[in-house]
Amino acid sequence: MSENTERIKCLIIGSGPAGYTAAIYAARADLKPVVYTGLEMGGQLTTTTEVDNFPGYPEGVDGTALMEDLKKQAERFGTEVRFGMVTKVDLNKEEGGIHKVTVDESKEIEAETVIIATGATARYLGLESEQRLKGGGVSACATCDGFFYRGQDVIVVGAGDTAAEEATYLANICKSVTMLVRKDYMRASKAMQHRVDKTENITVMYNTEIDEVLGDKVVEGVRVFNNKTNNKQDIKVTGVFIAIGHKPNTEIFKDVLDMDEVGYLITKGKSSKTNLPGVFACGDVQDKEYRQAVTAAGSGCMAALDAERYLGALD
Repeated sequence: MSENTERIKCLIIGSGPAGYTAAIYAARADLKPVVYTGLEMGGQLTTTTEVDNFPGYPEGVDGTALMEDLKKQAERFGTEVRFGMVTKVDLNKEEGGIHKVTVDESKEIEAETVIIATGATARYLGLESEQRLKGGGVSACATCDGFFYRGQDVIVVGAGDTAAEEATYLANICKSVTMLVRKDYMRASKAMQHRVDKTENITVMYNTEIDEVLGDKVVEGVRVFNNKTNNKQDIKVTGVFIAIGHKPNTEIFKDVLDMDEVGYLITKGKSSKTNLPGVFACGDVQDKEYRQAVTAAGSGCMAALDAERYLGALD
């Protein structure tokens, strides 16, 4: 082992609700976990201004404040939280084998167990106005933020099942929902398309894209254009929900861990176990169905318990 190599029991990659919850449980089990936060300390929740649906916060909580609370709780039990990016992995295929990880292309870590909680990144359109108004009316999660737009007019961008699900969910609480579909057809399943068609307060605009999100500090509307005619029009809305998919942050695990066609890590049954012994996955990196802070936290608990039992069985 070189001078720049460190041996630890439990390495946690990622600092969202899954990573910090895994750290809390791992630390209480005396696994002395080390968390590497990644570039976005606290994960996606730090881009959310108000979190209203995480248990234990009856008045709601700022996303960054919630993640700081989870971090402090993990540190209270002895977790070491470090800012850094895992840039390379060499995961052992043998039971009881040591996994090697490189941080920031320089520091080497040898870990008996690895918990992957790198999350997923929502895909956005790439507009300057969209990025500027994130948290001010632009969201990538209707179930997270839809409540704040009760009785208001909103836009959903997307044409797949996720967009259709978000639109029908929002239709139950919003005054009106306008879906913007880039092509002249929807990619959603027939069942989801029927659900959209049957919902009276959903309007679908085909061949339509956003040119600009309007507003200084909060969303006041969108300027859209028809990509066949180039005609532009302004639509007054207070919320814009981008539903064009998520990209799991799994690039460094490609050809190493089993993943689906999109890149989400595959775990065994109801566990957090990956195809390699001693390597576990939790949170949005392996969950494309729910993608909620509370479900991520729950799976973080599972990953820590799985890691503890794995090490116990080796002893």
